[in-house]
Amino acid sequence: MPYLALVRHGQSQWNLEDRFTGWVDVDLTAEGEAQARRSGLLLKESGVRFDALHSSVQKRAIRTGNLALENADLIWLPQFKNWRLNERHYGALTGLNKTETAKKHGDEQVKVWRRSYDVPPPPLAHGGDYDFKTDRRYAGIENLPQTESLKLTLDRVLPYWNETLAPALKRGENLIIAAHGNSLRAIVKLIWGLSDEAIIGVEIPTGNPLLIELDDALKPKSARYLDEARAQPLPA
Repeated sequence: MPYLALVRHGQSQWNLEDRFTGWVDVDLTAEGEAQARRSGLLLKESGVRFDALHSSVQKRAIRTGNLALENADLIWLPQFKNWRLNERHYGALTGLNKTETAKKHGDEQVKVWRRSYDVPPPPLAHGGDYDFKTDRRYAGIENLPQTESLKLTLDRVLPYWNETLAPALKRGENLIIAAHGNSLRAIVKLIWGLSDEAIIGVEIPTGNPLLIELDDALKPKSARYLDEARAQPLPA
């Protein structure tokens, strides 16, 4: 049976500053680098023979994957990067401080934007500081999002799952995905078949690999966080 390890990137500079990050290419803090290295040691200690690593095209996920592989003595593994594994696009909230945004718009409204399944924040204005249409990573991609809910994030992740990840897992490959809180939550919703309401309460901690053993239908047979002291509740 194949294994899938989901690794949320370590702490980023904007995590530390409590800002909405989304698609902005923020780097890891020193703590985030340490979390990534710790993830690699945990993956090594799991005893699973991994075959490849997939990540988003964002620096904090790529560097988390690289540091984890280095510390797992797996730096030679094939690595694949795809924008469909990017963090959720936070639209007009991008770059804003979360506490200040709550004071301006109210706690309930910000909670809806952050935690609801299908309500996205207001869209990002074209031509602003965080307009990603000029970013070479996204050249040639039509209909780049200007904002996303978790539902829209799952819609974006789904083709990569169906066309790349699922076929590899069905071939018996053991995969690591180094990505982001919301793109990983989208995958968790998909493979566990969680309801729209149930996924709202699922949180994936930074730098703590979630190791999932899958059956032939790519449904979880077992799952555990490799750092038990920092584990979050598993999906029901």
